[in-house]
Amino acid sequence: MRKLLILLSLTITSLFTSAQNNTSYWQQHVDYTMDVDVDVNKYQYKGTQKLIYTNNSPDELNQVFYHLYFNAFQPGSEMDIRLQNIVDPDGRMVTNLGTKENPKYESRIAKLKPNEIGYLKVLSLTQNGKPVKYQTVGTVLEVVLNTPIQSGEKVTFDMEFEGQVPVHIRRAGRNSEDGVALSMAQWYPKMAEYDFEGWHADPYIAREFHGVWGNFDVTLHIDKTYTVGATGYLQNPQEIGHGYEDKSLDLNIKKGEKLAWHFVAPNVHDFTWAADPNYIHDVLRTVDGTELHFLYKNDKKYKKAWNEVQPFTVQALNFYNENIGPYPWKQYSIIQGGDGGMEYAMCTLVAGGEKLRDIAGTVFHEFAHAWFQHLLATNESKHSWMDEGFTTYISTLASNKILKGGDGKPSAASYNGYFYVVKNDLEEPLTTHADRFNTNIAFGIGSYTKGSMFLSQLNYIIGEENVKETLKKYYNDFKFKHPTPNDIKRVAEKVSGIQLDWYLNEWIETTHTIDYAVAKIEGTNITLARVGKMPMPIDVTVTYADGSSEDFYIPLQMMSGEKPTTATILKDWAWAYPTYTFTTSKEIKSVEIDTSQLMADIDRENNTLEK
Repeated sequence: MRKLLILLSLTITSLFTSAQNNTSYWQQHVDYTMDVDVDVNKYQYKGTQKLIYTNNSPDELNQVFYHLYFNAFQPGSEMDIRLQNIVDPDGRMVTNLGTKENPKYESRIAKLKPNEIGYLKVLSLTQNGKPVKYQTVGTVLEVVLNTPIQSGEKVTFDMEFEGQVPVHIRRAGRNSEDGVALSMAQWYPKMAEYDFEGWHADPYIAREFHGVWGNFDVTLHIDKTYTVGATGYLQNPQEIGHGYEDKSLDLNIKKGEKLAWHFVAPNVHDFTWAADPNYIHDVLRTVDGTELHFLYKNDKKYKKAWNEVQPFTVQALNFYNENIGPYPWKQYSIIQGGDGGMEYAMCTLVAGGEKLRDIAGTVFHEFAHAWFQHLLATNESKHSWMDEGFTTYISTLASNKILKGGDGKPSAASYNGYFYVVKNDLEEPLTTHADRFNTNIAFGIGSYTKGSMFLSQLNYIIGEENVKETLKKYYNDFKFKHPTPNDIKRVAEKVSGIQLDWYLNEWIETTHTIDYAVAKIEGTNITLARVGKMPMPIDVTVTYADGSSEDFYIPLQMMSGEKPTTATILKDWAWAYPTYTFTTSKEIKSVEIDTSQLMADIDRENNTLEK
């Protein structure tokens, strides 16, 4: 019996320790050294990659995976087939052979010729000097290791690879609609992330990314007429010129048809570049020491807007530094490149910009991603609402204040998109993997709008000042990490003292909607009703017959706390009760729920009642 008790005790201890270990944060680490030769005429390149991989996980790894993103741009790829089957394909990736009223979409990828497709081919791969077995499965390289990588161990992978830049269809490619020669995102074999959930070796369908934190040392050999903008710091500016040089020193440009651009990027999780023989390169040095680089086409239709946006970008930097936390690197590049806008480490690719209004909002949004994704690196594939939503929230505040002269406060101005998908039964839970949404509109409204509303509505729940402090603490606690939804929830709880598990569950993990009504007024008694499934704390404004008004606040019982307010605080409302009645001191004229409209009530018609 004693032996059984000891065995049972050891088993329980082991389980407890395992559970504790599972909650201990760790993340993998990579050190890339790449040397790449680019043929700008054939749109092809060859390279070597040395990757030192550190296994910081508690697990033994028997295999690794690399992403080969450019393989998506081939007829018959998963990205191609998805375009042919989704009901609302991305308009940039298809051709409409029908009409606006009766569209007939054709995938642009399906029509690519062999010299127009994208590809990444691994020619050789070794682990600590010994060849390993591998196979290419679409956009993923599956590698079987010779010997497992032990917990805490470093191994070196040496690779030879070659690629072809596809015709520009989405994010990356050659000869974009703006005429940019090379927009080089997702261009190299990239180690997949392994974290507490396991490997994230998702095929590239169209969405965004999850990368391993590390350091990049990249040398690009390219035609000397091309100007390059990239992630990282240029190490040899006097050998390059092109606007990077110190003009007080002599240039030392070596002879030959190509220049060797040497970039180093510390503590990032991706490396991106763009190049064109007709770029203008402006450098704006800010007071805090950050260099802002602007690279855009030398075309008169772009010059005015790209010059006008520069001082506004400085103001955006200051806004984000103040309201989130300091930008930690000393360089950021805004590069005219692919379609729309897309964020990358220490840079963004932005399209167009013939007028300031065409580019400013995009620049503000993509720049904000330097914080919400490239500092606070959520898994965009699984939690796209965190990077896109939080970026939309903070860039909207910045745009409102800087570009529109507003007060920079949260508002319900963007809620209509959410109301549209709810009304048309298109909404899907935000726990849905980004590639698995049934429609693009459900993904877009969910990730950008409903994700942003998570924070704007949080102002309603815990108060504006608490949300401001939450964002700053979130930055301080999780910069250079991979935060999860629970992390932002816990930060908000610690700042506000309010329990928020119910909010994360209802708003993110379900499609429950909010609908509260003023059910009836009887004498000085007011009865409110929860019509929708999602519970909320309630702000109520009562206007009395004598013309005066009074604000009331009804906390949700499972919040176990109250937001800062000047309103009269009433007893808690437990969510299981469908109605709530309270009494006022004077004769009532009218009652209104949530005059701020920050609560995403899907039916405002029943929020007001006159006696």
